[in-house]
Amino acid sequence: MNSQLWQDLARQLRVDSIRCSTAAGSGHPTSSLSAADLMAVLLASYLRYDWQHPERVDNDQLIFSKGHASPLLYSMFRAVGVVSEEEFLTYRKLGSRLQGHPAPVLPWVKVATGSLGQGIGAGVGMALAAQYLEGRAIRVWVLLGDSEMAEGSVWEAFDAAAGLKLRNLIAIIDVNRLGQTGETALGWNLAAYAERARAFGWRPLVIDGHDYPAIAAAYEAAIAGDGPTVIVARTLKGKGVSFLEDRNGWHGRALTPEEAARAYQELGGLRPPVQFTPPLPNPQPGHPLPAPPPQPLPTFHEPIATREAYGRTLAALVTQDPTLVVLDAEVGNSTYSELVERTAPERFFQLYIREQLMVAAAVGLQSRGWKPFAATFGAFVTRAFDFIRMAAISRATLILCGSHAGVSIGEDGPSQMALEDLAMMRAVAGSTVLYPCDGNQTAALVREAATHRGIVYLRTTREKTPPLYPPDEAFPIGGAKVLRQSERDRATVVAAGVTVFEALRAYEALRAEGLPIRVIDAYSVKPLDRQVLLAAARETAGLVVAEDHHPEGGLGSAVLDCLADAGVALPRVTRLAVRELPGSGTPAQLRAAAGIDADHIVAAVRALVGVRPAAQP
Repeated sequence: MNSQLWQDLARQLRVDSIRCSTAAGSGHPTSSLSAADLMAVLLASYLRYDWQHPERVDNDQLIFSKGHASPLLYSMFRAVGVVSEEEFLTYRKLGSRLQGHPAPVLPWVKVATGSLGQGIGAGVGMALAAQYLEGRAIRVWVLLGDSEMAEGSVWEAFDAAAGLKLRNLIAIIDVNRLGQTGETALGWNLAAYAERARAFGWRPLVIDGHDYPAIAAAYEAAIAGDGPTVIVARTLKGKGVSFLEDRNGWHGRALTPEEAARAYQELGGLRPPVQFTPPLPNPQPGHPLPAPPPQPLPTFHEPIATREAYGRTLAALVTQDPTLVVLDAEVGNSTYSELVERTAPERFFQLYIREQLMVAAAVGLQSRGWKPFAATFGAFVTRAFDFIRMAAISRATLILCGSHAGVSIGEDGPSQMALEDLAMMRAVAGSTVLYPCDGNQTAALVREAATHRGIVYLRTTREKTPPLYPPDEAFPIGGAKVLRQSERDRATVVAAGVTVFEALRAYEALRAEGLPIRVIDAYSVKPLDRQVLLAAARETAGLVVAEDHHPEGGLGSAVLDCLADAGVALPRVTRLAVRELPGSGTPAQLRAAAGIDADHIVAAVRALVGVRPAAQP
């Protein structure tokens, strides 16, 4: 038993949590103090980690889901010698790696946290990867705050972890009773936490979070379990400092230098760092996954829905790329990701209707070197927006496919129509947004997405579309295709996805009137092909943008942003978009009702160039 070491280390972690936050003038020291005993025992005796080689795949993983307790996490990094005293005191300062909440600018932080309720989902992804894809008995430890246990996303993760029988996932709930504004919903009702966890299939262990032997015994029991374990630890917020302990009103408040001096005195003063040797990982080679027979990538010569082309391409690609893994939210027969399950079932994971978890798990998977594709209806991707936003802060690389885009899904009606997804995904830092119109373009963009870093969103459609491009056509990210062009073009129509075909029909109608137009397929919505758009703006009277999306933040907005950023005088731009709440109907009827079909494009071009329609006989 290492009780004295644990006690000394916990005292140091408390002192350091106060030191760095006081130097910063901000932070969450009291939330750090409550979990210091739990983390001291873990760091000194149970977290198997090679701190000099954080890239090792056999390292255990630690996630601070309660990311506001970053002073405690960074104090742990200082305790093992990977963060110097000089860097430690740069906490929360401009340019410091020690940001207010943990982010992967530090090599020992694999996923960003701070938006509560997300760390456990990333932990599911890490544990899933280690247990099922790699065959490594690493442990994934997740420290949760009691306030975030009110988040539904936590229970999505608990439910999935039990169903997946993740024996290597250990959650620790720091039940310190006090949230930001007062007492949490359950306070110190440890039995309620335990009952809820048990109902979701977890094994709960209820302890005093300041009792070192009890903490060690719980960790021993957790690592010997055959399923996910949660340690429900009763703690005191501000533990160790009399004027902080269990006192409301200190959340998110740093101590003044005078208050800090009093706290140090109560904690035994400033002492030299505790000397200890953390446990190292057990070298684990892992096991290879079965290799499915290689399949050629598909080509398409008949009409096909881009959602099906996505699934068929992915099913072939998974046989060629051993790092590719696919997640589904119980719509695999609509997104066609079920084809991957038939081809390589060991690399397909059904997460059911848990879109937030699907994205969080993808973040965890990619942190271990896997390449996750995750698919659901584009309308339901919006549920996971905060998780996508945090994935960007994690510098994550993952591919999201949103199917059933726009009014073109037809009779299902507006609840199923993705009409905000382009705006949402364009707003994500560093994201790439792709919108194919036919099968061969989809196949090419799936391949492009698989080799691209960052977050990629691929928008697919329910309706079958005819082949427009040959199988060998290249579609680089950031490009566009000029489908119709002449030196006499009066206007330009910019489209993507289903509206490309409406634009081509409008081209034929206008050509018959002697009114030539240029047609651009802007399949890469972010980044757009600026040069193609600038040429069209210079060479024609203006642009008509037609999109199956709300006008706010979609393709039209992207075009205007792109031209404005180019620093040129903006051309005349007419935006055709879904401006009214749609209902049910056929795809053609709904596009007409929304004003984005060929007839409306024709009318918009005529109005733009000042040509009246021919008189009807």
